[in-house]
Formats: sequence, C-alpha cells, structure tokens
Amino acid sequence: MERTPTARAEGCPVVIIGGGPAGLFCALQAAGAGRRVVVLEKNASCGRKLLITGTGQCNLTNTGDISEFLVHYGDHGPFLRHALRGFTNRDLRAFLSEQGLATTAEPGGKVFPASRKAQDVLSLLLSACSKRGVAVRCSEPVQSVASTGEGFVVTTERAVYHAACCVVATGGVSYPATGSTGDGYAFARVLGHAVTDVAPALAAVTVADFPYADCAGISFENLQVSLYRGGKKIRQQSGDLLFTHHGLSGPAVLHLSRFTRAGDVLAVSFLPGRDPQQLDRELTGTIAAHGQRLVRALLLDYTLPERFVRRLLDVAGIPADQTGAHLSREKRSAIIANLTGHAFTVKEVAGFDRAMVTAGGVALEAINPKTMESRQVPGLFFVGEVLDIDGDTGGYNLQAAFSTAAAAARRIRAICSGQGHGTLG
Repeated sequence: MERTPTARAEGCPVVIIGGGPAGLFCALQAAGAGRRVVVLEKNASCGRKLLITGTGQCNLTNTGDISEFLVHYGDHGPFLRHALRGFTNRDLRAFLSEQGLATTAEPGGKVFPASRKAQDVLSLLLSACSKRGVAVRCSEPVQSVASTGEGFVVTTERAVYHAACCVVATGGVSYPATGSTGDGYAFARVLGHAVTDVAPALAAVTVADFPYADCAGISFENLQVSLYRGGKKIRQQSGDLLFTHHGLSGPAVLHLSRFTRAGDVLAVSFLPGRDPQQLDRELTGTIAAHGQRLVRALLLDYTLPERFVRRLLDVAGIPADQTGAHLSREKRSAIIANLTGHAFTVKEVAGFDRAMVTAGGVALEAINPKTMESRQVPGLFFVGEVLDIDGDTGGYNLQAAFSTAAAAARRIRAICSGQGHGTLG
C-alpha cells in the first residue's frame, strides 16, 4: 500500500503507540484544546489484554493506602512514588465513577468494576477518548519511529505522522496472542534507550519431579515461601499457595516468580510460625501422650488438607496405618522437614504465554519518574508495562498503568501549552 503522509496538524500533535489501558488513558488525559491526539493500535480492536485481566473481571486497583503500594513492585517500587501520588487509587475510582462506572472492593482489597466486566472498563475508556476528540486508529501497526530533534516521525503502512510528543504504550511480551510482542522495546532501542532483559512474571512454576500432582487444586492460606539459589536464601514471600498438576502457583509463588530461575529451590513452610525444633517438640510430646493414634490423624490436627497429608506420608515412605508409637526418628525428621521447609526444585517458570506480566523492559535510569518523559529525547514518553516495572497481583499493575499514563499526560499538556517545551527534567 502506498503511504500517504498525514498533513501536519495545527497546534500540538501527539501520537500514542498502543491502545491498551495505559495508551487510552494517556490519550484521553492529554487531549484538549490545541492538542490533536492519535492512538495507533496494531490489533483490529483495542484493549485485548485488558479484556482478560482478572479472568475477564478486571482487577483495577487496590484499596490500600497509596504509600503502601511501593512494596508491591519488586525492587522498582520507588520509581513509581511520584506517579502513584499524582494519580492514586482513589483518583482512579473517582474518575471511573464520574464516567458512570461503579466499582466494588473485596475484603482483601482488590477493586473491580461493579459489573465484574472488563469490557465495561474498555468501553468507558474508548467512549471518553471519543468525547475528547482522540482519534483511535486500529489495524495500524507502527513500522518505525524517528526523532527529528524538533519532534517525531511515526510511520505506519497507511501514513506518516508528525508529532510534537510521542508516547510508547505497547505493553510487554506476556500473553503475546493479545498483541503484546515487545514492539516497544525495538522502538526504545532505536531512540537510544536501553532495555533490560525481560522474563515472565506473575507466573506459576513447574517443579522437577513434582510429587503432589494428584493434589492439584489444593490451596493453602498465608504460607511462607523462601527462594534459594546456590544454597543461599535470596527472597522470602508470604501468601496463599496452590498446587497445580505440574508445580506451584498462588500469590506467594507468583510474586516470587519475577526473581525465580530454573534450578532455584522454593522452600515452603506449610506450618508458618513453627521452626523444625518447635514442631519436633510438639510431635514428640503428642506421640508420648497418644502413641496409638495414626500419624495421619496427628498431622490432621494441624488443619492440613487430608489429601495433602496422605500424599506427604506417602512421599516420606510412611504407611497409611502407621501409628505414632511406631514412627522412627528418621521418619519423624522427614515429616518435620517437609512441613517446615519442603524443598521444591524449579524446573522452569511458566512462559510468556501464561505469565500475567513481563519483568524487565525500558530501563528506568533514563526516564524521569515525575513525568515518564525520556531524559535523552524531549517529548518521548514510556508508560505502562513497557517500562521495567512489574507489580504483584491485586490490581497493582493496572494502577501503575493508569498512574504512569496520567503523569505523561500532565507533562504533555505542559509541553503543548509552551511551559518548558524541550526540558528534559
């Protein structure tokens, strides 16, 4: 198809690459008098990944105090301090309410649209863009982005766009079937930005020789999971845990997955708060008093799932009819070790096709945390998951997308009004 150059718009043209929640929200916030905003989306429709967020129910944010959000972004939480304070979880809920979409919060703090439909959130964003004059152009993948020193030239198969500001909001590489294929990383590199190594995050792990496959579906509340590499503990996380057919999942494991690599060991304490010595004393005392009780019954007193207890005893080589009085010291030690620090060797972390988000991305050192503007290229912005930021489950990733988008939009409005155009910040 022959390219037709787009006429230079009057005022301050803004091109946003990517029609996900970060791109759409930045667009509608940046739009206004004298600002012609265009969103270029390569898919036939916007927000495909948004539609599967929270199994289609769309966990938007969390009710916690915004100051407590920072610990939910791995090592990079401090970068988001200004953005999160500039557009908080309360601001997001207020915006949605003003647009006619009610939200509801679960006891644990997760916030969803009251309808529990991600489609309603996407429809709201698209409607708001339309009302504010944003041109959303789908099925128009960007082929190249260049900085001219005075602005940007963004080329697609259909047109060449000239912009004063360019926003990269292309997401990461998780769930590539939704269009998240890392395009933004290539644009960033061409424009002189470093991109850190990317890896799956918020992903389940496959365990080598997993002994609890027949316990798939069993969940545990608020366990302690420690991550070991080369025999050294490098991370620890508390939270719920889920057995799958091939390994471990649930928030405790998902939150550690950004740091987890093949060959690492996840040590799970199924009785958090008890160390091996304490559990040894408890079991020894109980057996002395009730030696004729089955070992299985003694362990069920700890409110552990029965299927898990049966399998744990099987793994330890203890017969189902074994009584406490006949339990050898060696077998008791095996039970204690598996209940206080069961070691699971990681075979692999689930791939990008199953990971909820991407760890890694555009390096943060060259991004102004107050504005999301490049420190190297004035007028260039990166928002959302394309950045080297990934959050825990619970609404933290979408909140980061909205907050970084709002920060960029504020800066764009300032640039277009002539307040500090060209300042790197």
